Amino acid sequence: MPLFSKPKLFSNPLKKKDIPKGLYHKCPLCNEMVYTKELEENQMVVPQSGYHFPISPQKRLDALLDEDSFAPLDQDLKSVDALKFQGVASYKEKLLQYQKKTGLTDAVLSGTGKIMEIPVSIAVMDFRFLGASMGSVVGEKITRSIERALEQKIPCIVVSTSGGARMYEGILSLMQMAKTSAALARLKEAGLPYLSVLTNPTTAGVMASYASLGDVILAEPRALIGFAGPRVIKETTQQALPEGFQTAEFLLERGLVDQIVPRTEMRDRIAGLLKALYRAPSA
Repeated sequence: MPLFSKPKLFSNPLKKKDIPKGLYHKCPLCNEMVYTKELEENQMVVPQSGYHFPISPQKRLDALLDEDSFAPLDQDLKSVDALKFQGVASYKEKLLQYQKKTGLTDAVLSGTGKIMEIPVSIAVMDFRFLGASMGSVVGEKITRSIERALEQKIPCIVVSTSGGARMYEGILSLMQMAKTSAALARLKEAGLPYLSVLTNPTTAGVMASYASLGDVILAEPRALIGFAGPRVIKETTQQALPEGFQTAEFLLERGLVDQIVPRTEMRDRIAGLLKALYRAPSA
């Protein structure tokens, strides 16, 4: 029998005060906790590290366009399940799920607006909607944005983010690459500027089509940009890949990206480019 009994351990009944959800964001670069209100006031860019959190298309349009100038168009377009895709969840179920989640009918918000009084046709992709995968509606809305610029003789801007083609639609998805590229060829023939803005991530079929065809290609800092994933490329080429070879900074050094522009400076930079590249038709 032991001479001394083990001391009883008591847990502290006092709990740390719960922090309300969404009050802070943790920066993936510096690991600092950043007050959400401070982030929102800085367009979801961490002031200390410059890390860019994703933002919704509407928030991006609010930051880029003149106040109350945006007129949304083509909002009635919705994808159909032409292939009758069946998996863990049907394509129809997926579409309804993401429409409810984002408030959008598909992965693009498009329309017209003004940037410092310069009229533009603009489309912004939303990664929250099925990874901003490019299906028939995405391709159609991008194409209509380009054609609208051509009809109204105004510049076109596309802000891209995407994981690639939408597998649920098969060849109907892949054909959007050719359709959007053909529309941009017509815009170029008319001498109207097209600015492509690449955000994190912009990959695969989107990057292989309209995202890489801008007269000027801008990218947000540290954006992932490429076609296939690193593992696929390494296995295909059987070569060691340079570190960071799919970042905006790496591609800037090699000429694929023209400028890297922080989100907080994007509106001013685009306005300056439009003033240099665009001349409104005389009445």
